Amino acid sequence: MKQYKRRLLSLLCLSSLFFMWACKSDDKGDIKPPKPDDGEKDKPNDLKDPPKYEEDSISIHYFREDRKFSDWALWLWADGKDGKEFAFNGVDKYGAIAAYSLSEFPLATSKIGLIVKSAGSWSSKDPDGDRFIDLSKLEKDNNNIYHVYLKSGESDIYLTPDLVVGDEIKTCEFNDENSITLVASNKILSYKILENDNPIYEQVLDNAKTIINIKLGSLKAEIDKDYKVSVTFEASKVELQKSISKRNLYKTASFNEKYNYSGELGAIYTKDKTIFKVWSPISSKINLRIYQNGTPTFVNETLGNDNFEEYPMVKDEHGVFSFELSGDLAGKYYTYVVTNNYFSEKEIVDPYAKGCGINGLRGAIIDFSKTNPSNWDSLTPLKIDRKALTVYETHIADVTSSVSWTGKEENRKKYDGLFESGTKFEGEGKEVKTGFDHIKELGVNAVQLLPFFDQANDETSDKFNWGYNPLNYNCLEGIYSKNPYDAYQRIKEFKNVVLNYNKANINVIMDVVYNHVNGANGSNFDVLMPEYYFRYKADGTLANASGCGNETASDMFMYRKFMVDSIAFWTKEYKLGGFRFDLMGIHDIETMNELTLEAKKINPNITIYGEPWDMSAQLKSFETATQRNASKFNGFGQFNDQLRDALIKGGLNSVTSLGWIDNKVSKTSDLDLDSIVKGLKGITAKSGVFEIKDPDKTTNYVTCHDNYTLYDRFMATEVISQDDAKKMNLLANSMVFTSQGTSFMLAGEEFLRTKGGDSNSYESSYKVNELDYKLKVKNFDLFESYKKLIKFKQEVDGLHLNKDDNEKLNINVSDNNNLIDFEIKDTKANRVYKIIHANGYKIDELETINLDGYKLYLDTINNEKVLTQSTKIEPFETLIAYK
Repeated sequence: MKQYKRRLLSLLCLSSLFFMWACKSDDKGDIKPPKPDDGEKDKPNDLKDPPKYEEDSISIHYFREDRKFSDWALWLWADGKDGKEFAFNGVDKYGAIAAYSLSEFPLATSKIGLIVKSAGSWSSKDPDGDRFIDLSKLEKDNNNIYHVYLKSGESDIYLTPDLVVGDEIKTCEFNDENSITLVASNKILSYKILENDNPIYEQVLDNAKTIINIKLGSLKAEIDKDYKVSVTFEASKVELQKSISKRNLYKTASFNEKYNYSGELGAIYTKDKTIFKVWSPISSKINLRIYQNGTPTFVNETLGNDNFEEYPMVKDEHGVFSFELSGDLAGKYYTYVVTNNYFSEKEIVDPYAKGCGINGLRGAIIDFSKTNPSNWDSLTPLKIDRKALTVYETHIADVTSSVSWTGKEENRKKYDGLFESGTKFEGEGKEVKTGFDHIKELGVNAVQLLPFFDQANDETSDKFNWGYNPLNYNCLEGIYSKNPYDAYQRIKEFKNVVLNYNKANINVIMDVVYNHVNGANGSNFDVLMPEYYFRYKADGTLANASGCGNETASDMFMYRKFMVDSIAFWTKEYKLGGFRFDLMGIHDIETMNELTLEAKKINPNITIYGEPWDMSAQLKSFETATQRNASKFNGFGQFNDQLRDALIKGGLNSVTSLGWIDNKVSKTSDLDLDSIVKGLKGITAKSGVFEIKDPDKTTNYVTCHDNYTLYDRFMATEVISQDDAKKMNLLANSMVFTSQGTSFMLAGEEFLRTKGGDSNSYESSYKVNELDYKLKVKNFDLFESYKKLIKFKQEVDGLHLNKDDNEKLNINVSDNNNLIDFEIKDTKANRVYKIIHANGYKIDELETINLDGYKLYLDTINNEKVLTQSTKIEPFETLIAYK
């Protein structure tokens, strides 16, 4: 669903970038790129001068043996800024050159991230990994150009075309309390270990080395002290220093025994007092600041106020700083000012803050009893068998952003707009319901909302964003509030969303993104406990399975605790019906099982599922919450992309690839009938790799917010007619809604939604992403069919089979692979239903179906069809009949 969306979302969520000059030996027979002075005899004939600039610029040189540079491009970004594809615009004897002025993309820092990728797509990368350039470590030439050199197949970045690197301490880290591993780019003559800048250990080497294992003897590292290594390089005699990483110490039994904390954290509010608790074992000092106002003056000089009262917090033996302040503090705001060996008086928001001021810059102290709408206490999340669940995925703003939504203007794109009733659109002589009334009319029993936790957005602006850039996990995003300056108002507004949907028999499911933060460096987690909350690669750089520059460490005790506490908070306080986990495969199974267990203690009927993609997280493969490990999932499930890809070849497949739905060419055109048959049974399976037989663990779908809408996916092939695309749309979701397990759909598919061919609209305009209800008028017959399918899925218990019973379903596939049929029972109505799905391949050669004695429930092509002994099946038809 989102395997490589993160590469494109790097603009929203990049962490701080670390550039490491690396050294690669050529003794393995690697082909070296030619040097500029090799003479003219081997001069290539594809030379092209790159553009020149009067201002500072960068030239990124790329060597490939085959010199097929036109197939490749660069994806460049700066810390926290937009990523963009840059073409190679020059060629010299070394290779291709990407020469660009530094002003052509905004630089927040001197660091640039880059990926060598296939031009115009993400089908290939060379090599598989992100690389980072630190301009502060480079010198400009006489033409104000920074030069770096890349070589195909190697992840290193070189300083010269000779593939030479400078002196650098690549990594230095504690293995345990008294041993260190040091890796340098070039040979080291001697080194010193410094504790709080005082030498405690030193050695002159008999033989200079690049990798040194250091034993400190009786000396033991302490986590609240600062350690550095100072080295002297053999050849240059240059002396360099680097901090010694302590991240391995945080995984030791002694650390866990001493510092793991199971108690409550955050602002623990009562009317008489508030107790503030924050975990930060390495910090020497944390001060609590109390503000009367949640708005800094630099955001809004009129509304803002920067006055505060400051109190020193007290550190206990678990590394928890606390402070108790008497009186009723509800409505006030707070921050922590942190001092440790990495940061000095750094002001941050409490990771556990449950309310926020504007832009999430100050945490809010909330009396939640003041946020509840009428009848809130009597509200209970709906009890729905997850196999009867029909999930409707939408972005909050999409529901009301179109001009065809005619509600109150102040509610447009806001929480309040999500539940405004009475909105209609009239066109072509027909009036249709829109917004909340449209969703109710459709009949779904769950709405999954794209992220609405606090994001790294400017809440005073109106810029569209999907929301996968987490800032404060336990706060609501303010951009959807009519007053984002008021921490209470956004909470009241969202609780009204949940209340009104609950009255309409619809549960609200929250899309959560715990797998990365917007930016690791300087985040509240990073400041409180550097190198603890994130995973790292062997070279000391942040792991990036998320594709967003950082990968959180759910396997670490205190981040696991945070995830469990956060899910429990949202479940209890907002009475949610479920959670959808973004890139769940990055998390470990133990954490997912634990948070599911805790959530079920609060809401036994809660639904939890996620993206189980194998993102190559920095964990052992058997530990991750991926499809291959689903047998270890306790009480939560996952998306079935095997069925999706078998039906429509979605996700990362090329637009010319054919699935079963759009195959009109051949009965064997790369069709995966096994995944379709098993998907209809609620089984997720990949031959020889995994088989998830439990329908309670399977969420079937064909489209979601990622990639194309169904209409756009089919039209992108440029060989499918609009009429066929409409039929294929309905056929695809007919198969989803007649399958076992949870059924999931993208909002707007019920009236042939289009994004104008945009396959990745994460920050496209509101216009591109809107739900355009004019399409409902145009495709009302489609909408009516969706209504009947959704009602069928919810009410017919033959579609709610449990494990074992689902495997007994007899699903028939025709000899041409173009017709699939099966029967299910409805014990409540004492009926037997026959379900028939047909694609468009050789449809005229299909044998007729004997439906004598059956009554028609739904025919997606012709609802007036008379059922006989020789009922003809039309191309792209779903027919449901009963007797």
